[in-house]
Amino acid sequence: MDFKTRTLQELRGRRSTLTSRHALVGFDGFVDTIVTPVAQRAGQGENFTPIGTIAEFGQRILAAAGKSTNIEFYPRMDKLGGNGPIMANALLAQGTNLTYIGALGNPVLNPVFADMAARSEVISLCDPAATTAAEFTDGKLMLGMMKSLDEITPAKIDEVVTPQRYREILGAADLIALVNWTMIPNMTSVFVDLVERVLPQVPVKPGRVFFFDLADPEKRSRADLVYALETIGRFEQFGSVTLGLNLKEAQQVYSVLGFGTEEETEAGLRAMAAKIRERLDLTTVVVHPKESAACANRTDTYWVPGPYVAKPLITTGAGDHFNAGFSAGQIMGLAPDCCLGVGVCTSGHYVRTGNSPTLADLETFLANWK
Repeated sequence: MDFKTRTLQELRGRRSTLTSRHALVGFDGFVDTIVTPVAQRAGQGENFTPIGTIAEFGQRILAAAGKSTNIEFYPRMDKLGGNGPIMANALLAQGTNLTYIGALGNPVLNPVFADMAARSEVISLCDPAATTAAEFTDGKLMLGMMKSLDEITPAKIDEVVTPQRYREILGAADLIALVNWTMIPNMTSVFVDLVERVLPQVPVKPGRVFFFDLADPEKRSRADLVYALETIGRFEQFGSVTLGLNLKEAQQVYSVLGFGTEEETEAGLRAMAAKIRERLDLTTVVVHPKESAACANRTDTYWVPGPYVAKPLITTGAGDHFNAGFSAGQIMGLAPDCCLGVGVCTSGHYVRTGNSPTLADLETFLANWK
């Protein structure tokens, strides 16, 4: 039986369990403006030729050195953004009960989060950050303004959420997803506060999963990254820990842990996941490039191909949808390769449609995946 058939069978057999599961996701929040860079304009509106690749965009910038240039970004949409809100929205679409704590607006919620707030409990710590996401055929550039995220600290969480309510929310959660470490300067302090002060006062819940996403740690120092990774390992005493990494993040973590490089093959992805997992002593490590996904747990490694599409409708948020699908699979109790299957299909549906899939959508996607 191939993994698509197994995933479909397990999903159909376990889907009803998700409505009894509760997730806590935090702590970022962005307003994303999706844009297309303009190469040459022939008229108003969409009457232009886009800059197609990041290389072409880079050449335009380099040509301006010692001079100046004007690059137009044509706006496509404003949408809720940030690793946390996008992952949370995807979990909500699949039927998970959810509490979100993060940067959603102060003193009132930003309108892009209104729909999420209508379907979940949300607690805002501060104003959201802002991202201009320039999408190309070979990737995307995320241009961010993130000063508001400086306000996310253990003291701010205590002030807004209160210590008692914080413990209650954590205690009720089957999934605790702590994402976007890179862009939240005090996130490691939040991690340390959780493992040293807060979680020791929270009852252990069987099957609880802690999920971590670093979010492109290239701009953080090697020392900061190693300390954060070691701190993530300390969460194992309170539940099973999953570290989710896209290919670039996995390569950065692999390097900083002293492993060098691996080929971007099935064997290489399995090896990266396994060695990172073993070095950090985590329950699970996931590596998900665009074309496939691999994971390693304490007993084995797994790999599945992805439903790759050459011309996606949207790519911003694809990794967060993978994370939501994989995590949903975990708290439903699916086998590891089926969790990977739900992850790649959640992402695959999203990049084709721009919508977060329901479980019914995923079943249809799996059934029609040739």
